[in-house]
Amino acid sequence: MCPFIDSELNCFGRPDKQFLKYSWQPDSCSIPRFDGQAFLNKWRGKRVMFVGDSLSLNMWESLACMIHSSVPDSKTTFIKRTPLSSLTFQEYGVTLYLYRTPYLVDISKEDVGRVLNLGTIEGGADVWKDMDILVFNSWHWWLHKGVQSQGWDFIRNGSSLIRDMDRLDAFNKGLTTWAQWVDQNVNISQTRVFFQGISPTHYMGREWNEPRKTCNGQMQPLTGSTYPGGSLPAVSIVSRVLSSMKTPVYLLDITTLSQLRKDAHPSTYGGDGGTDCSHWCLPGLPDTWNQLLYAALSM
Repeated sequence: MCPFIDSELNCFGRPDKQFLKYSWQPDSCSIPRFDGQAFLNKWRGKRVMFVGDSLSLNMWESLACMIHSSVPDSKTTFIKRTPLSSLTFQEYGVTLYLYRTPYLVDISKEDVGRVLNLGTIEGGADVWKDMDILVFNSWHWWLHKGVQSQGWDFIRNGSSLIRDMDRLDAFNKGLTTWAQWVDQNVNISQTRVFFQGISPTHYMGREWNEPRKTCNGQMQPLTGSTYPGGSLPAVSIVSRVLSSMKTPVYLLDITTLSQLRKDAHPSTYGGDGGTDCSHWCLPGLPDTWNQLLYAALSM
């Protein structure tokens, strides 16, 4: 019923509803129950921004709907644009922003075509500076290959202009540029900085010992607390880059708990006729990510 959900994330028409009923709980502590009105009161007059790709969109819409369900009659102003969208809860003066930039670093239009510049962050970064809470995310697009799928034609790596390179290496360099930008530009007396963590996909059933399957038709999470397919290589890059920063950036470590939720994707109910095993149904798993964000902000 939330007015802010994109149709590809509301999983309309999905016959099973079990995926709505799972909730996540850490095994050695308890986290506070999410209270949208308390969030608005605590952050009255403040600005929260999600910066990244469509997984940032997933988390932004989740938080918008979780707050809305607490204060359904609160007046809102909702503006959906590219790259910057916003939702303001008027009587509280709280605005949730989404800034779409899949690589965090710049893509520029040059004579040769679209150039992914691993060493610069200029496009849009001034918009990020004065927020009270920043939640960054990137990874999803670094693996896309082919002219249609990837967002660039060439990569600028230092003084070199190249057609392609090892994608993990490129991600490491791009994320390092982002880390340097944060260290130089974010005022930590005003701004809390989070990194959303690496969101997994479920296209390859061999990762959970069902080699012919995808997320399509999955109705239950995996049991236990480890993922058979193991960790994702991007996770160690994020950990290494964050540990090298002088700015305290809080990692929302969502990877393993999300890997276990092979049942939580739109699959064929995303509305575009394909199988989506990378985004997540709402309500659903990103609500857990926001519970963790809420818990971290409450500490």
